[in-house]
Amino acid sequence: MPEEDNSTNKTDSGPAFDEELLRKIAEHPCYDKKAQHKFGRIHLAVAPKCNIQCNFCVREFDCVNESRPGVTSKVLTPQEALEKTEQIRADYPFIKVVGIAGPGDPLANDATFETFELIKNEFPELTLCMSTNGLLLPEKLQDLLRVGVSTLTVTVNAIDPEIQAKIVNHIVYHGKVYRGVEAAEIQIKNQLEGIKAAIDAGLVVKVNTVLIPGINDKHVVEIARKLNELGVYIMNVMPLINQGAFADIEPPTAEERKTVQEACEPYVMQMRHCRQCRADAYGLLSQDMSQMSEERRKLIKIQTKEDLEKAREILGKDGKEEA
Repeated sequence: MPEEDNSTNKTDSGPAFDEELLRKIAEHPCYDKKAQHKFGRIHLAVAPKCNIQCNFCVREFDCVNESRPGVTSKVLTPQEALEKTEQIRADYPFIKVVGIAGPGDPLANDATFETFELIKNEFPELTLCMSTNGLLLPEKLQDLLRVGVSTLTVTVNAIDPEIQAKIVNHIVYHGKVYRGVEAAEIQIKNQLEGIKAAIDAGLVVKVNTVLIPGINDKHVVEIARKLNELGVYIMNVMPLINQGAFADIEPPTAEERKTVQEACEPYVMQMRHCRQCRADAYGLLSQDMSQMSEERRKLIKIQTKEDLEKAREILGKDGKEEA
């Protein structure tokens, strides 16, 4: 049975957004629960390299039947990503967000910024979104602002280095490999500094936290308290996908996840409709067309164009929308 979506809009805390940013939030299916049924996103898989190794992460590039982060059927060049966006936007105009979420870490790949530049120049009306582990966020923030990113997701699984050291095997930072608590301290420091700087610069920030029973499940509310201090807009508590070094850990139940979300909700708005998308997903959150048959995609395309023409006809009558 699907979880009840009872998240609330945060109106009395956090940064104030201008009208254009409020529009982008309202059209972003991850940031506004109402948008998930009307607006879609496309993930461009242009970033294969990663600078950390989480114990739950397995980056496979050719798992066509799996829906999880780190998976894509093909890594694209920036030009291929632009061409894919042009094609998909022509067929499915409800796509409002272009995101880069891997399959590695976008900030560790120059192709991320090349791709965003191309998309910004061709589709200035679209929202540019990116997901990162945050290790390079403080030093790459100005590049994100330059290419027009306005919504940002940072994965924060712990703010206690002792706990984080159990989650990440190692990081690679400025050419050096770090492990254990030392690695955790570097990553947490950069994550928190980067999030604060991004929010101060006007970005809307979402934080993903992977709920790992026996590791960070009692700690997540502490993360939420810190996110409140920083001014994070929304938090996404994601259930562990047990693979890699954490293959033997039992994922949290829906009830366990809900309990953690409810404990965090007084501090930061909770996203309850996440689908843990592939790095090449596109469409509505509940309708990943990257995994659909060509026949099914054509049917959606036809329906979409018919709906678009109907909407144009309605809006064209006296310039007013009719019921």
